[in-house]
Amino acid sequence: MGILYLVPTPVGNLEDITYRALRILKEADLILAEDTRTTGILLKHFEIKNAMLSYHKFNEHQTVSSVVSRLNAGETVAVVSDAGTPGISDPGFLLVRTCLEHGIEIETLPGATAFVPALVDSGFPCDRFCFEGFLPAKKGRTKRLLQLADEERTMIFYESPYRLVKTLTQFAELFGPERKVSVCREISKIHEESV
Repeated sequence: MGILYLVPTPVGNLEDITYRALRILKEADLILAEDTRTTGILLKHFEIKNAMLSYHKFNEHQTVSSVVSRLNAGETVAVVSDAGTPGISDPGFLLVRTCLEHGIEIETLPGATAFVPALVDSGFPCDRFCFEGFLPAKKGRTKRLLQLADEERTMIFYESPYRLVKTLTQFAELFGPERKVSVCREISKIHEESV
């Protein structure tokens, strides 16, 4: 039986990838990539030539059974997202759950996740926090924020730059204008910024 590897990729600077991640990407029989163009840039940078298959939120339900079949046949499969760790606000959960149900070995490599440097850079307490990822774009958004209004731990959200001002306005309205907020962007890149 094969092994499923979840391989974190850099959230910005390509030098942030680990030696082990590079080895797995070279040795895998197949790389499942959220966007093969983005992963192609990473692989080309490190001179890795390997088979890739698109694996994203729009096709993961159709892809899982064929991937499990390949793993059952003894192949090694590496899953990558465009940036960070697969399964953290990116595809991966469904495949991991299905592999566990089929007794397939899974290894998640440690590595890049955008919220960790953002949390540490914020200056907010890091000993206890809750990660909310992306809020619903429309339906259920206000309800979810109201459920979090009394949360005392540091809260972490991912947000599109196009919705950021709207989200910050909602935070002030629902969490109160005295609640402190930190916004981080371009983590580990030249124009990295925490405000």
